[in-house]
Amino acid sequence: MTDGLLLIHAFPLDARMWDEQLEALSGIPTVAVNLPGFGGTPLEGEVTTMAVAARRCVEELDRAGLDRVVVCGLSMGGYVALELWRSERERVAGLVLANTRAEADAEEAKQRRRAIAETVRREGMVAILDAQRALVSPKVSDDVWERVASIVASQPPEAVAAMSLGLAERPDSRPDLAAIDVPTLVVTSTDDQLIDPALSRSMADAIPGAELAVIEGAGHLSNMERPAEFTGSLQQHVRRCGLIP
Repeated sequence: MTDGLLLIHAFPLDARMWDEQLEALSGIPTVAVNLPGFGGTPLEGEVTTMAVAARRCVEELDRAGLDRVVVCGLSMGGYVALELWRSERERVAGLVLANTRAEADAEEAKQRRRAIAETVRREGMVAILDAQRALVSPKVSDDVWERVASIVASQPPEAVAAMSLGLAERPDSRPDLAAIDVPTLVVTSTDDQLIDPALSRSMADAIPGAELAVIEGAGHLSNMERPAEFTGSLQQHVRRCGLIP
């Protein structure tokens, strides 16, 4: 049985957001997946549900020959990680839920996601690019923001629309948290403008034995703004899960 690490990207980026982690963890078998339509991969229908996204992850694990993995998902990636726990838990050796939450969207948030889908289909990615500054902290360096913006701008509008609609449909994962019985790390950051750190703390409290890591001064994309701190916490957790001696 071959163990490894699965990295699941945020919305609306792709696997390139994990470049620093891939370099630092080069000694561990790792898959940084591109979800349907992102990073040049094929789209699967007009709505990318979390179940569809999880199936893409399983396909990539099979292709890489990995049987069990520590699943690390940031933001949207965390929603997919929780879907993998529900559907493929025998393949989940551990979880890292970063800058994410267990709650489903309220109706107002669902309407915003549907509006995003309509906007990008009609006007392209440039129409939502400025709004993506909320992905990073107000104090982020120009270099980090330009990298984030370039990844976002390169995504196909059809993929972003399909995923936005799928995110609006995602289930409430709170009832699943108490049953998680693998080592779990919850990561949050003090300058996250999209998900209140209090929601991450409550999720950590609901998962038996979960650890909480708080990254100071980082925004929503904590792995890109503070790669050293994020990677250090990830390495420790991978060791806790038995992937590093």
